[in-house]
Amino acid sequence: MLEKVKYSFKVSRFRFWIYTGGTFVIGYTLGSESISDFYRLEYYLYLFYFFFLANVIIYGVNDLFDLSTDKENPKKEKKEHRLVKNKIKDLKPILFVTAIISVLLLIFQSDWLERVIFSSFLFLSYFYSAKPLRFKSKPIIDFSSNMLYIMPGIFAYTLASSEFPPMLIVLAGFFHISAMHIFSAVPDIRYDKKAGIKTTAVVAGKKRSLVLCFVFWSILASITIFLTSFHPLSFIVLIYPIIPLFVLTSKKAKIEKVYWYLPFINTSLGGLLFFVLFFEKIL
Repeated sequence: MLEKVKYSFKVSRFRFWIYTGGTFVIGYTLGSESISDFYRLEYYLYLFYFFFLANVIIYGVNDLFDLSTDKENPKKEKKEHRLVKNKIKDLKPILFVTAIISVLLLIFQSDWLERVIFSSFLFLSYFYSAKPLRFKSKPIIDFSSNMLYIMPGIFAYTLASSEFPPMLIVLAGFFHISAMHIFSAVPDIRYDKKAGIKTTAVVAGKKRSLVLCFVFWSILASITIFLTSFHPLSFIVLIYPIIPLFVLTSKKAKIEKVYWYLPFINTSLGGLLFFVLFFEKIL
């Protein structure tokens, strides 16, 4: 049993937990009205789910359907997780148990809006990698379906307020996660080409992909600064469009290395956003 838990932890990509769990926390904080909202059992239940179990689903399914494409990608061995054939028998029951827990959560949700959002998250998480839809292999649809990482935040906002979040916030999240997806796909261009996968990055090429990241992150920065009424701290978000600009203009910058700074940047800025929201909005 302990070995299964350890393997689940490995599959879930610990360094990427913040992309679903952090989004959930920010969404919940935005939707909350008082400190008492953070005493609800549902908050901690879904906090655990979106930090850990959600990532088991996302990356477990990804590992199963990317056996051939991950074979020669060094990123999978050093920084992520590469599934080997003799481990499939261990991964499938883990995914089955996680799916059962997800369905149970769906059944016990009292609000129809919560069910729709949660179901959308499960749908996107599975078919992002799984056939026959396999969104990750279709240009434009690949980064658009990466909206799955924003769904925990939308769900959390609804959980806290019983309302759908403002569209400008959702739009900001969409542009951020789209840029993140394209930027992360650039280092994989060579391996995806070899595997016959046509991602947006493969079709657009490295330079145009980075320009697209710059545009998307610039839109994110503009919305963020506008929504915060030009709060001085909001200008820190400009670090995002600077990243692809730096890679484009610097001969020394290697995207394969720069990419691995993003989890730290996302965690730092996400943490800062949480504390600002919590102390100004909740306390």
